[in-house]
Amino acid sequence: MAYLQLRGIEKFFGEHRAIKGIDLTIHQGEFIVFVGPSGCGKSTLLRLIAGLESIDGGALRLDGRDITDQPSSQRDLAMVFQSYALYPHMSVYENMSFALKLAKVDKQVIDEKVQNAARILNLTQYLQRTPKELSGGQRQRVAIGRAIVRAPKVFLFDEPLSNLDAALRGQTRVEIAKLHRDLGATTIYVTHDQVEAMTLADKVVVLRDGQIEQVGSPLELYDRPANQFVAQFIGTPQMNVLPLDQLPAALQRCAPAAAAGGSIGLRPEAVSVQAPGQGSVNGQVELVEALGAETLLYVRTVEGASLVARLNARTPLVAGDPVSLQVATEQAHWFDPAGRVVPAPAAGPASAA
Repeated sequence: MAYLQLRGIEKFFGEHRAIKGIDLTIHQGEFIVFVGPSGCGKSTLLRLIAGLESIDGGALRLDGRDITDQPSSQRDLAMVFQSYALYPHMSVYENMSFALKLAKVDKQVIDEKVQNAARILNLTQYLQRTPKELSGGQRQRVAIGRAIVRAPKVFLFDEPLSNLDAALRGQTRVEIAKLHRDLGATTIYVTHDQVEAMTLADKVVVLRDGQIEQVGSPLELYDRPANQFVAQFIGTPQMNVLPLDQLPAALQRCAPAAAAGGSIGLRPEAVSVQAPGQGSVNGQVELVEALGAETLLYVRTVEGASLVARLNARTPLVAGDPVSLQVATEQAHWFDPAGRVVPAPAAGPASAA
């Protein structure tokens, strides 16, 4: 049974239709990630769910209850913002307990909830400190703790790791994943970071221009994107997408007829590097990114296309070296001129040589 239902959700800012009839079903205990480019409407949609923006059309139901027009304070949701939004003059304990005090919850119950949240988030030793005495990661954990003590039906996260450095982002991401697993809470998380989306989500919702492009598990979106936009948005580095007319003739013949005038999509791992003249695509190395466990090789083909190959080993190649690329066409994605997915031919060569 659906736990949170969005039916035809609309939002206008003046004459601009920012959210265009969103339909989405979220089940209890799911971790849902909204992802998309800047301006796609992901934070606006989260604010509509939270009650921080009014819904101009459609209906929102939570656990069988219509909350479309209810104020945020009555929706039984808790939001964690990008900015920590902590009271600087209050201690960690006071920040985490403030909403419960306003609700006139019994002091003993408040203390139990705060102590439990602090234990979960490893904040017990910091309860009497003020926010200025904490690191960025600790402040974000306090903001999360403030949401936990309220025991909401749904947790809402609006790009909570954006203000942290790379090391803290990785650490806090692991903590959020563990927290979700331990609490079993329904969570909606907004991010522009694909690594966060791929590693945290049960389901990813890809948005563009106020509409949903695709909903699915991270690997479903990676392996079976609904269109060229999703294909290029999901995955780091992004999928290689080349117009068919920039391919050698042998590769063009592998394309399904419906892809004529369109393009081919290749994940970097579907492109292998061979000695010059031994593969199907010849080119020159433009850049080598040595990442330790893997290497990314950026190649400019003789037809003028750019390709990225992912190698699971180190390479002696340097910029300017000639190379040849082997393309695994059985792993290719084909798109028509409008960017729609074209089914691969029923049978064909495993790779183009």
